[in-house]
Amino acid sequence: MSNFARQKEIAIQYGDIVIYFSIKARSVNIEKISIKVHPDCSVAVYAPLIASHDEIIGAVKKRAYWIYRQQCYFERRREYILSQRYVNGENHFYLGRRYRLKISVDARYIPEVKLYRGVLEVRSRMIQPENIKFLLLNWYRARAREVFDRRLDVIITQTHWVQHKPPIRLLSMQTQWGRCSLRGRLTLNPHLVKAPRECIDYVLLHGLCHIAEHHHSERFYRLMKQVMPHWEKVKERLNGLTYFYLNDV
Repeated sequence: MSNFARQKEIAIQYGDIVIYFSIKARSVNIEKISIKVHPDCSVAVYAPLIASHDEIIGAVKKRAYWIYRQQCYFERRREYILSQRYVNGENHFYLGRRYRLKISVDARYIPEVKLYRGVLEVRSRMIQPENIKFLLLNWYRARAREVFDRRLDVIITQTHWVQHKPPIRLLSMQTQWGRCSLRGRLTLNPHLVKAPRECIDYVLLHGLCHIAEHHHSERFYRLMKQVMPHWEKVKERLNGLTYFYLNDV
């Protein structure tokens, strides 16, 4: 059985494999040790400032089987999901639906992207994949800004603690769908627009809850349950689709 080897600060032995992990944050505002497995199989541990090294190691060992299962899950998905080549016939996603990529090339075309009847058409003057990718990613960013802004208008009414609509910044990220700054600005991954609306709403609500409570405390999870009672199932669904949406970031 192969090791999930990573250049990390700490490692533990679990059976015949080694689990590498890094301690990402130690803060008085973090109430308990939490562990996150990213789609690239890296493991991050978030711990209270008062947690000892032995307590952190113990928490990772206690959840070693869960960590191993998560890493196996992501490894299996990686095996059969290929990076996009930006050629005719590929599948690309938008709002949770698959669309077949159609590339139309003509020196007279004004470069543009159109969506219709199950087809995502890129009209270009050049057929090179890097050019098709550039046009398509720009289209995704434009659609993302429109969709995120529209969905934010809808769901912000559920968050009575938000006094003003927060600004949105788009940033392509390999392991995150979004984050919220201390000043209340939402940074969102434009590739999130490939996901179903419910998943987009989950990420937006997650950010809005962080405006009230910046850390993943009990209060934060109470707010999440209040605005989206089934948020854990939606999160699990989005995590399961990660490689489809972020396979070429």
